Amino acid sequence: MLSAAALISTAAGWYSVHGMLGAINVSRALGADAPRSHGGEMNILLIGLDSRKDQQGNELPQQILDQLHAGDSETGGYNTNTLILVHVGADDKVVAFSIPRDDYVPFEGVPGYHHIKIKEAYGLTKAYTEEHLAEQGTADQQEMETQGREAGRKATLKAVRSLTGVPIDYFAEVNLAGFYDLTESLGGVKVCLNHAVYDDYSGADFPAGEQTLNASQALAFVRQRHGLENGDLDRTHRQQAFLISVMHQLQQSGSFSDIGKLKALMEVAHKDVVLSAGWGEDQFQRMAALAGGDVEFRTLPVVRYENINGQDVNIIDPVAIRAEINTALGKTAAPTTTATVSTPPGPDTVVDVINASSTIGLAGEVARRLGGHGYTAGEIRDPLTGEPTLTAVDYGPGAQSDAKNVATLLGIDAADHPDNTLAPNHIRVILGEDYSPTTTEAASMYYETTTPTTTADTAEYGATTTTPVPEVGKPIDGGSVPCVN
Repeated sequence: MLSAAALISTAAGWYSVHGMLGAINVSRALGADAPRSHGGEMNILLIGLDSRKDQQGNELPQQILDQLHAGDSETGGYNTNTLILVHVGADDKVVAFSIPRDDYVPFEGVPGYHHIKIKEAYGLTKAYTEEHLAEQGTADQQEMETQGREAGRKATLKAVRSLTGVPIDYFAEVNLAGFYDLTESLGGVKVCLNHAVYDDYSGADFPAGEQTLNASQALAFVRQRHGLENGDLDRTHRQQAFLISVMHQLQQSGSFSDIGKLKALMEVAHKDVVLSAGWGEDQFQRMAALAGGDVEFRTLPVVRYENINGQDVNIIDPVAIRAEINTALGKTAAPTTTATVSTPPGPDTVVDVINASSTIGLAGEVARRLGGHGYTAGEIRDPLTGEPTLTAVDYGPGAQSDAKNVATLLGIDAADHPDNTLAPNHIRVILGEDYSPTTTEAASMYYETTTPTTTADTAEYGATTTTPVPEVGKPIDGGSVPCVN
């Protein structure tokens, strides 16, 4: 009887969850053609949107804005101030990577921009999309808000894929009100601070040690960066600690099994959360590993701080970032070697470079660097419909020797035989999502697509100043509520 009752209550619980999931906002920004994980792995991007508006674009009530201590909708815009990539392995081990919001990354799609802080991809794309819709005659504000947000999500997903080199299978987006409402529904969240803090900007005013924060305090806790030794990097650790604490409290309070508590959580989700299409029982069950403590939080590395045209940014090394991710996930990257090619290319050889990856600007940079070795650039573009998208070096009649040399420089295996569909003396380089630099030359090409220097790029990026950056700190495990700065 007890077993039957347990079975019935569990079934009723999942039935209730499925019913409540139907009311959550669903985004189609992650298209069916987007790269996906394989072998039982799953990657989920958690997006914390610094917006003072609800999902319909309406201003939050003034009493909520007052509690948020975060200004009105003119403050913050639609920046993604929290980006956490959660990897769930085939063995259900969880590793979460926080992406510092000021990482300076390549960007295209909005005229006038070449590099931006990664947090700006959402808001810039949203504003540009809405402006374009208005020029086309769209007057429906709700339609513009919806399409603008979807475009912003797509841009954010692309920027994260480009930076990390891993596919994204699902995402979840929450705004500032979501932090507030979630904390209220839990009756407060326990945190631990290494030192007492006070900050006018965020409203943070806390003693050292363990303490339980109410909703307004919790928001100040995750937003504070002024007055912290490591600025945004310390704030990133705050966000990780907050998430760990929330998951522990959900587990300990029985919120996953108590239908009443679950309904309260789902009411928060209906108001404040957007999920990508495809979320279901399996995804939530596997994410529950976060609550069990079997999780490791890491912060992606930063090379240095710089001020570029008046903006404080994080200069990054994408090769080091991808190496960090591969190491954390137990995947071995191919060894980096030095490629040398002494034979100059033939005078009639032309190299077409096709970017089938999500790394913005990669084809142009590869073509430019190959030009430094004497190769003449042909087409530089994205793949056409029906064209191959896997990394390869193909060549037409008469170009075999030069194709082998190009492949050596890029760390790619060239085809064994000519492709007669290609013009004589033509080489076609396809850079897909599976492309990983394996030579110092290729790594240098990849690095150039994402990181402006303080010398060669001064004309484009303006005057720069450099500040040493502290280490991002050791990984944080989810076994208990961690103490942070």
